[in-house]
Amino acid sequence: MAQKYEQLLLKNQLCFPLYACSRKIVGSYTPYLKPLGLTYTQYVVLMVLWEHENLNVGQLGSILHLDAGTLTPLLKRLEKMGYVTRQRSREDERITIISITPEGDALKEQCKDIPAKLAEGVSPLGDEDARELYRLLHLLLEGEQDR
Repeated sequence: MAQKYEQLLLKNQLCFPLYACSRKIVGSYTPYLKPLGLTYTQYVVLMVLWEHENLNVGQLGSILHLDAGTLTPLLKRLEKMGYVTRQRSREDERITIISITPEGDALKEQCKDIPAKLAEGVSPLGDEDARELYRLLHLLLEGEQDR
């Protein structure tokens, strides 16, 4: 029998439960987003734009921890749906500015109850544990940026 390495056992990996939980939680959004024709990633892009209205692709990517290669096709689809516009910056044509449209802003009304619906049914965590998990996950994300 091949040698077992403790460091390679799935049960010893921090990344696996994070990955599995992420898939489970993101999947929990599907019943709410599918009727709106949105994916989870499109939804979080819209959430950022509801907050900021206009951002360049780099800023959006930084907030969402996504690269331009992932964002560009997603933003093109949102533009085709009429929810965002993409325009080259007047100051620097290499920069693309993403703006929420009135149609995209109106979608906020249909999405406003989604976070509460998810909070009710997804997590067995109490408020205190959920806040601690949030804090720890953001600590991990901040550490990623420091590299």
